[in-house]
Amino acid sequence: MDHGLLFDARARVLADLQARHQATAAAVSVLEDAVSQRQWWAEQWPEGEQYVAGLVAQDVQDALFETVGRWPLCVSCGDRAPQHALYIQPDLGGPDPVWICEESGDVIAPLGGL
Repeated sequence: MDHGLLFDARARVLADLQARHQATAAAVSVLEDAVSQRQWWAEQWPEGEQYVAGLVAQDVQDALFETVGRWPLCVSCGDRAPQHALYIQPDLGGPDPVWICEESGDVIAPLGGL
């Protein structure tokens, strides 16, 4: 297992949490749990290492939905659409995951680039 990929995934998701003012202690704890779980997953399926970053982002997104609601929210659509979230594409999380607007389908930013 390439631990650099885990550190990269953590850094990218943390950057997006900070960009949207969600880098609370609880959210960072969720992130640490997601990284730990995906480390085990990647050790079981080494060919899947390229998907770790996007999967960590999806794990954090799912966990935050249960506690704080949708994250990250789309700010690109403004008043043209009701409040909605971004999601990671491709569905499996990689390689090269990006945030996609739930409403327009537009690429908003690469993971870590919000």
